[in-house]
Amino acid sequence: MDSVHAISSANNASSFTTGGNLWRCERSTKNICYTSCCDSKAFPYKRKSQIEYNPLMFEQSRLNNHYKWIRNEECNKKYVGKAISRPYSEPEDSNTKNILVSIKEFMVAFYLFCYPYTVIGRTLSTVSASLFVVANLSDISPLFFIGLLQALVPHLFMDIYVNGVNQLFDLEIDKINKPYLPLASGQISYTTGVIIVASSLTLSFGLAWTIGSWPLIWSVVSCFLLWTAYSINVPLLRWKGHPLLAAMVIFATWAVIFPITFFAHMQTFVLKRAIIFPRSMIFSVVFLGFYSLGIALFKDIPDIDGDQTFGIQSFSARLGQKRVFWICVSLFEMAFGVAVVAGLTSSSPLVKIVTSLGHAVLGSILWYQAKSVVLSSKASIGSFYMLIWKLLYVAYFLMPLIR
Repeated sequence: MDSVHAISSANNASSFTTGGNLWRCERSTKNICYTSCCDSKAFPYKRKSQIEYNPLMFEQSRLNNHYKWIRNEECNKKYVGKAISRPYSEPEDSNTKNILVSIKEFMVAFYLFCYPYTVIGRTLSTVSASLFVVANLSDISPLFFIGLLQALVPHLFMDIYVNGVNQLFDLEIDKINKPYLPLASGQISYTTGVIIVASSLTLSFGLAWTIGSWPLIWSVVSCFLLWTAYSINVPLLRWKGHPLLAAMVIFATWAVIFPITFFAHMQTFVLKRAIIFPRSMIFSVVFLGFYSLGIALFKDIPDIDGDQTFGIQSFSARLGQKRVFWICVSLFEMAFGVAVVAGLTSSSPLVKIVTSLGHAVLGSILWYQAKSVVLSSKASIGSFYMLIWKLLYVAYFLMPLIR
């Protein structure tokens, strides 16, 4: 850092004009560069640090200097300072850097707060259900994409509300089961969480009402009512404490509300057609019925410690992790089995091959990975849980092909 401070001091000492002053500046600059080069040869590690640091220092400084490149016989680098508007202010740069770091940390925490894997799953369910209305390629028009965007945005904010309100009322449980979550770890304060949840709910309702699609409005309202009853801790509610009610909420949301309301929005509000449920629509409801029940049971397997501590009688707490795990695997395999049968009955040979073979591969991957899960390891269970969602993502792309 000696050479860095020397350059800074030389720049601050004077402003250069013409004649002898410029000559003295050049000699001073040569000496500085010569010293820097000698230091670099004597201490190669130090020189490397200076080279890495200097661009950052000059990038972040408040100096309004202009430098002119001239030939340097010893170092090949020489700068002539032309003007200085104000001195370098390290505290201001440090404050700016701290603000940027804080913003980055908050965005990472907010990303985790939203449960991104569920947001991705719901987004793909919207796209998949919207494609059910496509009878020919001409249906995929700018109007189609506008309608798709109308369905995506309000439900994005509803996703944030649903995931957020669950974390607000599960704060103490999550400190045991999921201490890495932003609220449980303290990355996001409780007050900030309340503000995010309330704002997201307001935006979701406001956007759905402004768009004016009744299927979309019913979808948002239904999700709000079901997931509020699922999460909040008031008499007669807090349905997540009752295994059957909790499973019903997840089943109703993923297998009924999402595919039907998104399809109805695109069919009636966007394309102005009468509702006629295609074969792919019926298949998706059956497939997602089995799959969503599997997710509903599986998600509590790694949370058994916290659930037992706070008296939540989940199926895992009642029946044991191993039994529930294999029940879930059976439900997932039944879903893929239904998909294979639906694919084989398709009238198109290409669709028959792609859908039946594709779902068979997905089911095989799940079965193969299930045999290697260690139920005593939360990391192993969590990895398999993420695999479940990834397989569902792929299945969403195959669903619209079944006609």
